[in-house]
Amino acid sequence: HLAEGILQATAGEFLNVQSAGSNPIGYVHPRAIQVMQEIGIDISNHRSKHLNEFLNQKIETVITVCDNASEACPLFPGQINRHHWGFSDPAKTIGNEEEILKVFRQVRDEIKKVFEVYAAGRRDSLKNH
Repeated sequence: HLAEGILQATAGEFLNVQSAGSNPIGYVHPRAIQVMQEIGIDISNHRSKHLNEFLNQKIETVITVCDNASEACPLFPGQINRHHWGFSDPAKTIGNEEEILKVFRQVRDEIKKVFEVYAAGRRDSLKNH
């Protein structure tokens, strides 16, 4: 949900951004909501979705972001692009509240850097077509 929120914020005006997982937990992690609010992005209305919800839709690009997601993600019919950026899963962090929030913030900031560059590249390619 960190990645979905950041990509929606940076490219949502020209990309349909959806997140899904191979083993969704059924809710959006409260710490993810918290650290995204810290940078002005509200993901409190997101929901945990299984990737099967999207198998019958036309998918142009699949981006996987978790450590093992690339292997778990199926190929979608008509899929043109596939990218994988392996970020740590902050929900698996063990420690006290401050240590856990620190990891959520670090992962959020790493995702933000990557997806801001990705969104800028996509925006530029649309301008040139």
